[in-house]
Amino acid sequence: MAHTIRDIAQALGAEAEGDLDLMVLRASEPASAGPQDLALAMDPRYGDGLAKGRAQAAMLWPGADWRGLGLKAAIFAPRGRLAMAGLSVMLDPGPVIAAGVHPMALVDASAVIGVGAAIGPFVVIGADVRIGARARIASHVSIAEGAVIGDDALILQGARIGARVTIGHRFICQPGAVVGADGFSFVTPEKSGVEEIRASLGKRDEIRAQSWLRIHSLGAVALGDDVELGANVAIDRGTIRDTTIGSGTKLDNLVHIGHNVQVGRDCLLCGQVGIAGSARIGDRVVLGGQVGVSDNIFVGDDVIAGGATKILTNAPAGRVLLGYPAVKMETHVEIQKALRRLPRLASRVAELEKAISLLPDVD
Repeated sequence: MAHTIRDIAQALGAEAEGDLDLMVLRASEPASAGPQDLALAMDPRYGDGLAKGRAQAAMLWPGADWRGLGLKAAIFAPRGRLAMAGLSVMLDPGPVIAAGVHPMALVDASAVIGVGAAIGPFVVIGADVRIGARARIASHVSIAEGAVIGDDALILQGARIGARVTIGHRFICQPGAVVGADGFSFVTPEKSGVEEIRASLGKRDEIRAQSWLRIHSLGAVALGDDVELGANVAIDRGTIRDTTIGSGTKLDNLVHIGHNVQVGRDCLLCGQVGIAGSARIGDRVVLGGQVGVSDNIFVGDDVIAGGATKILTNAPAGRVLLGYPAVKMETHVEIQKALRRLPRLASRVAELEKAISLLPDVD
């Protein structure tokens, strides 16, 4: 869909100059932009790329000489990524899902489907499900009995919503996500090796055969408003109470949330994050890719953990963490500096030992 420079600038609350009636169809990197593209060069580093492309209009950094760059129009973005958020909303047509219920969908007679919903082929919706207005549900999605989903949901191909799961408004779910699988809970009739190790910090008096008995998950999952799930996210149901995700929280691809976990509001959990059972995560927490959180611990509000950090103990609010085990960022930097010095230190120690061994014996 085409937009004028004027319309885009107004939607973004940004300043624009030049031919504001110029139409653009899509966004593009500067070097590959064509005459109908809006080139994205919100940083001076990307300005040189405009000469390689054929864009007539661009989104630029404040104060850029758009005429000198050979453009007919420009939009100025003080915060490039923030402008991208608004621009991407305008230019994304979204998935094509025909209005109404597709004839090849299977919807239980007791389910309640909101006004304006669009439900694709091979969708299965169970008994007593409630789906809000304007929901868009792509093909091969299954929604189990008793689930409740709010207004304006977008659930893409192959997602699985389990029994009694409750989800707020404006939910976005990428393909393959699973919300409400059973938790990974097992117990041994006798005291297990894992329990012994936890109590003794590694000492084992004897190794015995053991078998595992399943603890079924009687709880469900509750997601707040404006939650987004990436592809192949897995959120386990609680053992007794629900596993919960607060409003505004975003989960990247392949994130795993264990049973009974509580995640706060407006958190950002990047790819391959794993949070073990019964952990509690505060509000506005950011966990980089492959961060792991141990079970039964608390991560305070506003904690930021860099990629591959392993959080094994409680983390106080506002702490910036790195490493395995997680330590304060500045401590981790000092540890890494010290590690790099170890080979040189070992050589010096070896030289000192050799020198000492050559000293004459003193009676």
